[in-house]
Amino acid sequence: MYYGEDIVEEIRQRTDIVDLIGQYVHLKKKGSSYFGLCPFHGEKTPSFSVSPGKQIFYCFGCGKAGDSIRFMMEYENLSFVEAIEQLAERANVTLPEKSNGNKGEEDLRYKLLEINKNAALFFVKQLRSPKGKLGLQYLGKRALSGESITHFGLGYAVQEKDALYQHCKALGYEDSLLQASGLFTFKENGVRDKFFNRVIFPIMDLHHRVIGFGGRVMGDGEPKYLNSPETKLFDKSRNLFALNFARRSRESYLILCEGYMDVISMHQAGCIEAVAALGTAFTEQQAALLKRFTSTVLLCFDSDNAGRKACKRAIPILREKEIQAKVISLKPYKDPDEFLKAEGKDALMERIHNAKNAFLWEVEELKSGFNLQDPGEMQGYMEAIASLLRGCFSDPVELENYCKAVAREQLLSAENLLYLVQKGEDKSQLSFALSKQGRREENKREKALTDNLEEQFISLLLQKEEWIGPVSQYIKAEGLREELCRQVFLSLQEGKAVQEIMDGFRGEEEKYQKCMALYHGDLYHLDLERQEEERMLLDFIRQIKLRGIEKAIAEAMDGEELSRLFREKDKWEHFSGFSG
Repeated sequence: MYYGEDIVEEIRQRTDIVDLIGQYVHLKKKGSSYFGLCPFHGEKTPSFSVSPGKQIFYCFGCGKAGDSIRFMMEYENLSFVEAIEQLAERANVTLPEKSNGNKGEEDLRYKLLEINKNAALFFVKQLRSPKGKLGLQYLGKRALSGESITHFGLGYAVQEKDALYQHCKALGYEDSLLQASGLFTFKENGVRDKFFNRVIFPIMDLHHRVIGFGGRVMGDGEPKYLNSPETKLFDKSRNLFALNFARRSRESYLILCEGYMDVISMHQAGCIEAVAALGTAFTEQQAALLKRFTSTVLLCFDSDNAGRKACKRAIPILREKEIQAKVISLKPYKDPDEFLKAEGKDALMERIHNAKNAFLWEVEELKSGFNLQDPGEMQGYMEAIASLLRGCFSDPVELENYCKAVAREQLLSAENLLYLVQKGEDKSQLSFALSKQGRREENKREKALTDNLEEQFISLLLQKEEWIGPVSQYIKAEGLREELCRQVFLSLQEGKAVQEIMDGFRGEEEKYQKCMALYHGDLYHLDLERQEEERMLLDFIRQIKLRGIEKAIAEAMDGEELSRLFREKDKWEHFSGFSG
């Protein structure tokens, strides 16, 4: 931890969650809570609630929940420490020094960020100077507005090969630090800038900090595009150009493009959902990064052979990350920039709305390799589709749906396609997989019944903490099967408050969200009389105890033990009140 619990609690107490969230969401008071449209998913009916009494938010639609710190982390995509620091500044709380065992590493990162910031400012200044005329002319030819140039912080690296180095030395930076920045090449015969005679595109992290640069050469030099090398700040396989802007979009999708200019042109046209890989093939790490912000990615690559190949490589990566992929057709134009210049934003939006399901696009691409007038090649085409189906879908229902969709679009027989898919599988393995899936579904149903009972039980105790003492006479933590319910039950027995319990799951996102959902369960808005609460708890206790006894009966081998268990079962079936 960077900051102690006392500081975290002070910041939490000095932050009015209604006031904080009210800056981002229009809230209306209903009863003791405030409601508004959820900022984390699209909705038309307000299901996002803010409780001033508990200083907690919860969305009944998507399940997002937490306190003021969690809201800043989710909405602004901040780390815990960054959220603490922003809220501390807002609440005028003075933070102590961070307790970080790796202070040297942090100092280096801070200094590299500072160098990059100064380099970005230098490039911007050069673009506006007489020496930057070539770069400014290029951007003008690409029809970029002054507003777009400023928004993206575009600059120019002049033709002198050590201009940035001399600038940084004048600012007092040591060579060892400049070498670590990746902005310079150090050789025996001297130092030169990595970027010269290039239009510069700053690459920023999610918090608008410059972590690297891309440069487009002016003239016929090679390489045409050059990126910063990997440094302590910059890993091109784990970052995406313009994601710091695109993540602010409230659309349900993001658009993945190939290049910087495509993205900037799309943003200039109002399509702020566009991002781009950084001069490399799309990676699993970039897909994982996209998944933090969306479940749907539209691919908007060049319509030439290279663009189609890049599309084919990206689709399986997105599929592996369970991201729905669609493909935007730009034909007859080569890229988004060219399309926008010729057709405009409205036409592009129509193409976006008509983006093709990625699997169906892959099938269409397969077609070009076969002469479908030839029966033999038609057979090959169908077998190629069947192979693609087998490789992409393991769920039988999903597989059947895609077989039908492909058959409809390609005017094929769905039954024949499904036959070819199954023909390619070992029949015994297919049968085993289906029976195994059946067992998994049965286990899921049994677990759902168990969890629902325990979750409702814990949900009521979170709302009515005063019942934990009487309940503990009958229920022990080990009698609960679901791990989270056991943990929460033990915490309640230890006398921990709800917020303290939530804090205990910091860093375990799934448990934190589930615990918040338990707190805001079906009982959250019920105004129950004490007798009603007691009746519900007695019923929960009875069911949990009987469940355990029935399991023991099923496993018992001894006659005397069975007799005892049946007597115990009869006792709990007639359980009707708390003792004492």
